Amino acid sequence: MRALVLRNDWQLTVETVSDPEPGADEVLLDIVATGICGSDFHGFSGENGRRQPGQIMGHETVGRIVAVGSAVAEGFPIGAPATVNPVIGCGHCASCAAGQQPWCPDKRVIGVDPSISSAFAERMVAPAANVIVLPESMPVEYGALIEPLSVGYHALNRGRCRPGDRVQVIGGGPIGQACVLAAQRLGAKAVAVSEMSASRRDLVSGLGAVPIDPAAAADLPAAVAEALGGPPTLIVDAVGTQPTIAAAFACAPLGCGIVLVGMGSPELPLPAFEVSTKERSLIGSFCYTAAEFAETAEWVGTAPQVLAGLIDGRVGIDGAQDAFTELARGTSPASKVLVFLDGSATA
Repeated sequence: MRALVLRNDWQLTVETVSDPEPGADEVLLDIVATGICGSDFHGFSGENGRRQPGQIMGHETVGRIVAVGSAVAEGFPIGAPATVNPVIGCGHCASCAAGQQPWCPDKRVIGVDPSISSAFAERMVAPAANVIVLPESMPVEYGALIEPLSVGYHALNRGRCRPGDRVQVIGGGPIGQACVLAAQRLGAKAVAVSEMSASRRDLVSGLGAVPIDPAAAADLPAAVAEALGGPPTLIVDAVGTQPTIAAAFACAPLGCGIVLVGMGSPELPLPAFEVSTKERSLIGSFCYTAAEFAETAEWVGTAPQVLAGLIDGRVGIDGAQDAFTELARGTSPASKVLVFLDGSATA
């Protein structure tokens, strides 16, 4: 099979590698498409140190079932579309038993663990417990959105988003978009997104959020309150840099929760008095539980019309190097690019 191999910083090569074979409890997938995550292109550039030379990356994926291992139960029909939850918990620790797979100290993550041949390849194997069969009635490419949408859903759950909340999302990229949709799924009364890019402001407006250009706002907290019909009751930083966390604290009223799901900087200055004296909560969020992933897959399986505009870049395997380079350099006009491993990049 053909696969994208990270050979060095800024270098992806298309190589022929051995086809994987499913183990007893595994499922073999023909990969249709895999999304390029921010962590992928920051790993490609060497910026985040979370990818290694020789690795086949990819974790936002959808494919079709080709074969199943001898111990796999019924429910995985050959040819069915399916997505993969990339978080593989150990299955027996206290965190896994409690349904908190992200907290498993021995978890492995498909696309991050260099020992796992992952989803930027024509075929991939995954544990059957991590494979979710999808309905034929949905556009198959939507399956590659389930993973990033689950990240946003978990972030809003971490912030305990409730019906009637007024939610401010900082950053209108793919994870910010996922947070908007998650807030709506959880019943938020209003969602506003502060975003520098005009094209991304247009995109989140199409999702039903109120876009705000922070560069044009003389008073950002006032602009956010006006957009939401009152001060935010929950803020999500989907960027994670010093300016964005500062903006979050500037906009947060007393007692407000701030969820940090963006990973733009490995270290951030913390305004400690702004946390303690105003009794705010700073909440970390990373991936998702198996239940949240499954709930998001079920929602995506209904093919919500709002998903149609989220995928704005499509390339084949031979165009992946250029797509990664443009995303890493910030020159790509696209927000979410899918690499079609099945050759249907113009689908």
